[in-house]
Amino acid sequence: MSAPSFAPAIMKRPWLQRWIKPLSNWYTNAAGYRQLGLRADDLLPEENDVVHTALKRLQPQEAYDRVFRLRRAFQLSMSHQLLPKEEWTKPEDDHPYLTKYIEEIETEMAEREDLESMVISKRQSNANAGH
Repeated sequence: MSAPSFAPAIMKRPWLQRWIKPLSNWYTNAAGYRQLGLRADDLLPEENDVVHTALKRLQPQEAYDRVFRLRRAFQLSMSHQLLPKEEWTKPEDDHPYLTKYIEEIETEMAEREDLESMVISKRQSNANAGH
């Protein structure tokens, strides 16, 4: 589910970060989801089993806020309107709230897969002793 990220490599190089930051801000604003009051994690497709499980793990208030944001954005989209500028999602408010759950679930699934594919064999000395 998780996409590869260049962010760690960019963050290690201040000169590259200074060059990329204005470009990333422009791209985020051009995407338009903040103008509808959405956060980046609101755009993740719910049809994925991992995302569906992560949504179940959200705190009730966060889940309610997410549904509110999605319904409001849908209404705005249907009426071809944008929120007033003071109601747009601010960059400091656009933090990942679902990604940590998704990473946790992917780790659990990988661990479960490793445990299910494990082959257990007796040691030769125990097999000869009849244990």
